[in-house]
Amino acid sequence: MSILPVPRVGIVVVAAGSGTRLGAGGPKAFVGIGRHSILRHALDGVFAAPAAQVVIVVPEGRDGDARTEALQAAGDRADLVTVVTGGATRQQSVAAGLAALWGDVEVVLVHDAARALTPPEVFSRVIAAIDAGAAGAIPVLPVIDTIKRVTGDEIVGVVDRSELAAAQTPQGFRRDVLDAAYAAASDDFTDDAALVAEAGHTVSAVPGHPLSFKITTAADLDRARQLVGAAPVATPVLPRVGIGTDVHAFGGDGVLWLAGLEWPGERALSGHSDGDAVAHAIVDALLAAAGLGDIGTHFGTDQPQYAGAHAEAFLARTAEILREEGWRAGNVSVQVQANRPRFAARRVEAERVLSDALGGVPVSVSATTTDGLGFAGRTEGVSASAVALVVPV
Repeated sequence: MSILPVPRVGIVVVAAGSGTRLGAGGPKAFVGIGRHSILRHALDGVFAAPAAQVVIVVPEGRDGDARTEALQAAGDRADLVTVVTGGATRQQSVAAGLAALWGDVEVVLVHDAARALTPPEVFSRVIAAIDAGAAGAIPVLPVIDTIKRVTGDEIVGVVDRSELAAAQTPQGFRRDVLDAAYAAASDDFTDDAALVAEAGHTVSAVPGHPLSFKITTAADLDRARQLVGAAPVATPVLPRVGIGTDVHAFGGDGVLWLAGLEWPGERALSGHSDGDAVAHAIVDALLAAAGLGDIGTHFGTDQPQYAGAHAEAFLARTAEILREEGWRAGNVSVQVQANRPRFAARRVEAERVLSDALGGVPVSVSATTTDGLGFAGRTEGVSASAVALVVPV
């Protein structure tokens, strides 16, 4: 396997925003534009640009989702990906990203994931300006609207738009300049160019691009979806079906958790979480139906927050992932193959708990033995198979 050279450019992708103004019910970077998230579209542009270390700054708890998106976009540049948790403000998030840059990085670009459709040539223009001697450079577009100065509801003057430009990202800087500006910052700035200018440096302008608009409102999101052909009117999105299976052996610590229920007196199942084969099979079926990978993609052993977690955590997060990608669960059917525990007396209870965890989605549970055959018949473990229907939102 070839070893990639250590890049001299680092790109900090800021994806830690809450997305309140977008009204999508979750972090903006993980909202879908067609088959992929805003973050994935942004990373496609980043990895089509000149090779760089890519540091992605995300909200707490979304590290695994961001890493999945990044590795899919990076291809053979996967070794250049770093994911970190952001802060309460954009400036704090950028600072977290800067702290994760390698020592060899000399030029830093800071890019908003919300500018998801930025073409790679914009990155190249910013890097070229820094290489030509600029301390900092940002892409801009001329302001084409007539700008009025307004007090209350009264127009009091006209602003000369020939002196105005709309700033975009990525904004690029010599690393020593940006590090020093952040170390000296005492106020919170709206962008990195303002912070660097406050530190006494001149920031150059390079041509931006109309596709580099920022996705802030629902109207912006609709525009982005139209541009990527995400919602063709003539091609309806049909419901989809997925299947999932899971197997866990007895031998874990504590008591048994299965189908979202605690089973006092029964042997526990082994696993990274609580070994709930029923819940895990449902997760796999739902993700498969929506084409979003499997349980290992989103809940792998590299995510310690799911160690020992129960069905509610897995199913609620899975329902959230579906919503972010434009799907919702229709119904789920799951069958347990095991000699123990005996499900008959608690089947209805299990259905209610699993349904509640998915936000009210109908869940049916059935159970069977294997007439003494196989590992389940020898009471060595539990197997579960699920079928799930998802429908477009």
